[in-house]
Amino acid sequence: MSDTAPSISHIGFLTPGNYPADDPLTGLEKTLQLLEYGEELGFESAWARQRHLEPGISSATAFLAAATQRTSRIQLGTAVIPIGYESPYRLAEDLSTVDVLSRGRLNVGLSAGRPLHADLIAPLVFDGDWESYDFSHERVLRFVDNLHSRPIGDEQTVVKTPFGPQRPRLQPHAKGLTDRIWYGGGSLRSAGWAGRSGFNLLIGNVTTGEETDDFFVAQSRQLETYRASGGGEKRVALGRVIVPLDSADAVTRKRYLDYANGRHERTLTPQGERRTLYARDIVGTSEQILERLFADPILPLVSELRLELPYEFEDEEYRQIIHDFVTFIAPELGWKHKSDAEPLDKRRRA
Repeated sequence: MSDTAPSISHIGFLTPGNYPADDPLTGLEKTLQLLEYGEELGFESAWARQRHLEPGISSATAFLAAATQRTSRIQLGTAVIPIGYESPYRLAEDLSTVDVLSRGRLNVGLSAGRPLHADLIAPLVFDGDWESYDFSHERVLRFVDNLHSRPIGDEQTVVKTPFGPQRPRLQPHAKGLTDRIWYGGGSLRSAGWAGRSGFNLLIGNVTTGEETDDFFVAQSRQLETYRASGGGEKRVALGRVIVPLDSADAVTRKRYLDYANGRHERTLTPQGERRTLYARDIVGTSEQILERLFADPILPLVSELRLELPYEFEDEEYRQIIHDFVTFIAPELGWKHKSDAEPLDKRRRA
């Protein structure tokens, strides 16, 4: 762990993309507008959760394709797509298209393993005995290999097209997208694999307790494992649930505090067979939040901080939260607002 002060150069936010079940357009439109607002505020990245069987974003690919046409500078990310339900080839085609539309702003966050709700969804996705399907890390590697858009078949293999015979390859080829692959790591095994595979790492406020009941000890060990396994030069984005009270009215403040109190008990002990550990939500005035963040032993170890927006709030509350975060909190962590005139390629390197 580190005793140094945080030095955050990149801030992002993760949105749940909620909508009323009987009016999805309204909610999705508000989420697109939230991404536009985040870009105006100076956030470097905006991430969309992918959620199945819920009134939220079920296709991060389709949603972010729309977002490419509503934003121009902010990086767009998936956090995360469970690869188990996806065809590694078709997903590569779709996300390559999104990256081209975004002019190289896409970040692809993935997870492997048996996906959530498999007993309900897998029979609808797969033909035959889906229990025998490969849900391992290999599925991620197949997806990434497809992104390279290498010719398929031997040198004599061609396909007929309106443009004449062509060597078959995945189209479009999104150059550079393989450098923007992220893995959602929450265990020593996944962190080590992500490092060995050369992927960037997403870590958040949920992790696995391995030989410890302390959230920060567990996450610190995972980060050490990742960097020792080859991830030392790759990007790491840390997620925390942060809810500032500064510009909220009295009713909203109480709602935020009640929300945090209702989730506090789960942070006290490991949960379930997998010993899931939860970080406490960081709710309070900007001064109180900064005190908590400066005590977070993981924050000085990363340069990218991702604000994870809670599921249960409304659009105007999300706007207040990201406004207060970028106004009162991020600058105190070392972050500086980048000029609108700064070239996009320079922003991408930040």
